[in-house]
Amino acid sequence: MFTILVPVILMLLATLADIILPEDNIWYQVFKYIGDPITALLIATVYSFFSLGFVQGMSRDRVLSFSNECLGPIASILLVIGAGGAFNNVLIDSGVGEYIADLAKHSPISPILLSWLIAAVIRVATGSATVSMMTAAGIVAPIAASMPDVSRELLVLATGAGSLILSHVNDSGFWLIKEYFGMTIKETFLTWTAMETIISVSAIAFIMIINMFI
Repeated sequence: MFTILVPVILMLLATLADIILPEDNIWYQVFKYIGDPITALLIATVYSFFSLGFVQGMSRDRVLSFSNECLGPIASILLVIGAGGAFNNVLIDSGVGEYIADLAKHSPISPILLSWLIAAVIRVATGSATVSMMTAAGIVAPIAASMPDVSRELLVLATGAGSLILSHVNDSGFWLIKEYFGMTIKETFLTWTAMETIISVSAIAFIMIINMFI
């Protein structure tokens, strides 16, 4: 049980260091380093070799065999996810999101539907749910401020719904699902992409219906 908690404990120490210790303190630097998610997971992995391997009486060869069996498949997943994330950043840095945002600013559509459309289009173009939500929120916020009868809660829901739509090859999450479940690209489109799109469209439909009664 403790082995599972090792990365959590290390990350909690980093959080406590932020609260308690000054930044120039040597222990602050130590806790921040070992509490970084990547470092914490690496430490937990190495620790598991001993706690779940050598301490349990396993030989070095057996531990090595388990390590190769468990860590080997992860390497290909990480490479594919990294490539998808890199493609995502290339699209973001190219300014696709800003271009779409400029086109949407002068649209006469309802702010709720507009926020969903902006988030959806930017999500499809860049593959980033975070960028799509932030961009849509930044565009719609001043419009909504001048229209007090528009529900802020529904705007938030619409933006979140739009950021879910049509996850595809420029989304690192798409490749994570594909590799983790061992699916083909076609199967991932038919399952993951279709599910995300259905959720997004269903959500905005319900939001617009609710908006009619508010």
